Amino acid sequence: MVYVFLANGFEETEAIAPIDIMRRAGIDVELIAIGDELCVMGSHGMSITADKRIKDICVMDREPEMMVLPGGMPGTKNLLACAPLCAMLTYANGKDIPIAAICAAPMVLGRLGILDDKTAVCYPGFEKELTGAKLAKFSKVVNSKNVITAAGMGVAIPFGLAIVEKLRSKQEADKIAKSIIYSNITF
Repeated sequence: MVYVFLANGFEETEAIAPIDIMRRAGIDVELIAIGDELCVMGSHGMSITADKRIKDICVMDREPEMMVLPGGMPGTKNLLACAPLCAMLTYANGKDIPIAAICAAPMVLGRLGILDDKTAVCYPGFEKELTGAKLAKFSKVVNSKNVITAAGMGVAIPFGLAIVEKLRSKQEADKIAKSIIYSNITF
């Protein structure tokens, strides 16, 4: 089970593309709204209905395969302001459960100390928020220990493929890339 956390103001493509790619790989994905409502509004006016609310899950009782944070504004700030999510991310990192974040969302991981001694990338301008990380300035997607980070919406597909590679295999990620006519994969 992979949890994708949605906050009002999330970047829609950074959520939808990786969700689609993970589901093509047969990965069980649950969309988790961090607020009280299942309907979550994206930064460009698209709404998505989540499967569950954050108050309805406990990663300590049922550890996920991975936790995924789409970026966007003000979505990333809303993720950071969610104390239950921050506690879950800290717990997951302590257990080496994989965590993936794209665009501005790696900021959440930096602020929580999850990027200590890891290499990471983010949307340009948020680098100072990646506390403890070695910056991969010219990379689009970085897989470092238990964390995957990506630069932004334009790399949502390779971000999703990197998740599939980490959770399943490079062969599965390559198979999906070929099936969706995606070329020049660089992780």
